[in-house]
Amino acid sequence: MGILQVKNITKRFGGLNAIEDMDLEVEELEIRGIIGPNGAGKTTLFNVVSGFYPPTKGSVILKDEDITKLPIHARVQKGIARTFQLTDLFMDTTVYENICVGYHRNYGVGPVGQFLHTSAARKEQKICSQKTIEILEFMELSSLKDETARNLSHGHQRILGVCIALATQPVLLLLDEPVAGMNAEETMMMVSLIRRIRDQGVTILVVEHDMAAVMNLCERITVLDHGKKIAEGSPQRIRSDESVIEAYLGRGEE
Repeated sequence: MGILQVKNITKRFGGLNAIEDMDLEVEELEIRGIIGPNGAGKTTLFNVVSGFYPPTKGSVILKDEDITKLPIHARVQKGIARTFQLTDLFMDTTVYENICVGYHRNYGVGPVGQFLHTSAARKEQKICSQKTIEILEFMELSSLKDETARNLSHGHQRILGVCIALATQPVLLLLDEPVAGMNAEETMMMVSLIRRIRDQGVTILVVEHDMAAVMNLCERITVLDHGKKIAEGSPQRIRSDESVIEAYLGRGEE
């Protein structure tokens, strides 16, 4: 049984089904790609899994636990982290401080303890500092830790967004167009980092329009069109699937 199961999920907005009767099972430590043309339901699927949208029907199972009704913060505590198409950074704070914010989403000490600077709060802050430094080193951003996020290159901003997600210590990482806007060198760097994250024990679900990156990165790919799953399998199988070629690959869309 997979680490994530999406069972018979439908999400309706008014009279429109953004996703319809969706089934998806992601194996532990898999890098799974989700592709499809604009409007296929990819981001809606991410929003349902991460808790931004409640499904109209169906269920979301994480590690054999039904999390369908859990709010976003509870899903983060269960181990789901997510990045966004648009970089979600605090632009006027440093790289180091941005990652600390991610860690504080799972902060164990309440605001009163933090204000009073209790021993528990000091211990928590020390752990936060250690974890942040580890992430910086792991994601090769140590040299930029004191740089303001606004001053980073686009590629480094995207990497920082992933760092913030990693600070929540996820078991499942949802990456929404992680290489969007990157040049070839930046894309290769991000692909390498994503593989490294998986090798450290994190399952990854990635939505991406860069087909070369998807085919190079993912072990399996799920293809959506008009809110429905139309194909699933290895990159080699997806490349040759006639329904995929008709619905997506053959259109020349980005």
